[in-house]
Amino acid sequence: MKRILVIDDEQDIVFTLSEICKFAGYEVDTANNGQEGFEIFKSKKHDLIIVDFHMPGWDGLTTVKKIRSIDEAVAVLVLTVDERQEVADRFMAIGATDFAIKPIKAPDLIARVKVNLTISKMQRDVVRAKEMVFVEKGISSATLTLIENFMKQKPEEMTIEDISLGVNLAYQTVHRYVQHMLENERIEVIPIYGQLGRPKNKYRLL
Repeated sequence: MKRILVIDDEQDIVFTLSEICKFAGYEVDTANNGQEGFEIFKSKKHDLIIVDFHMPGWDGLTTVKKIRSIDEAVAVLVLTVDERQEVADRFMAIGATDFAIKPIKAPDLIARVKVNLTISKMQRDVVRAKEMVFVEKGISSATLTLIENFMKQKPEEMTIEDISLGVNLAYQTVHRYVQHMLENERIEVIPIYGQLGRPKNKYRLL
């Protein structure tokens, strides 16, 4: 059975998240701060970590850094009320896998947990094969493969929102990977012009 570690300083959130994960069939451990979560992780090695951003002591950034220092493969889902792309980029640069914006509904959390457990397994397979988990800073080879495979199955051009919904990853996560794919000429941009405002970009694999 897959094991999840929930790290959050708010007791009601810890209870809610753990109950949702247990209902979905997962084993759950909990911690009320980053230091405690790190010690629990070292002793049990979970398949997924759900961690809050704003916590006293070690915040989410410090906690993710510490976890990544001993395990490069486990998936890390960050909980935050901050939707800014720069916050997501900071977390992904140190190894976070995905984001969930608070408050999150149970069905959305379960869907996000499932896809991140898939990413975690893929990353563990990469480690066993002695390949690089991260293509470059903040870009996981497993997540990149997941997004590319989804786009291969869809011949039509897609927006970032379309991809985000299709792979059950946060908009901020997909946005970072789309930028990486553009920089490496793996996708192309198709501007869609409407009647008002700026064009809405769609993307397709090259």
